[in-house]
Amino acid sequence: MAAKTIGIVVGSLRKGSFSKKIANFLIENAPEGYALERVEIGDLPLYNQDYDEGESPASYGPFREKIKSLNGVIFITPEYNRSVPGVLKNAIDVGSRPYGQNAWEGKPTLVISSSISNLSGFGANHHLRQSLVFLDMPTLQQPEVYLANVQKLFDDNGRLTNEDTANFLRQVLDSYTKFVEQHTKGFH
Repeated sequence: MAAKTIGIVVGSLRKGSFSKKIANFLIENAPEGYALERVEIGDLPLYNQDYDEGESPASYGPFREKIKSLNGVIFITPEYNRSVPGVLKNAIDVGSRPYGQNAWEGKPTLVISSSISNLSGFGANHHLRQSLVFLDMPTLQQPEVYLANVQKLFDDNGRLTNEDTANFLRQVLDSYTKFVEQHTKGFH
């Protein structure tokens, strides 16, 4: 049986991004029967509805097809000004358009937020969840994943060194894959 493919959408473009480090940990700890892979969003020009009525940027089509091909999506985001980074919102908009052709629809979803403070990206996590409701993406409700003081969790090589966090994220992946199975029975 082929592995189910889960796309990881990282809401940070920064080279040393903590969200990317979290994504790398998840990819390295993919449960049996699952392949986790990052979906690049940094090359998507800002969404403009005029593109829906004419020629879209070259990166839009492959991005939308990639999202459609996935069995699920994990969003990992930092918090910018109590919300999601613009690059993540742009990717959501690109994937949900043209209207009526939502590539995200029905994809079982996990939201992970983090910050370098104690707030752990709470605002970004919940703003993102608001968009996911409209996109018709069933989202894992429990366990919630808010990683506070994320800068203290990794070594200089980007490896997760906090064993409690590592164990928690493995448990989250287990819960998420069960959630994916519940939402994809009969569809794939």
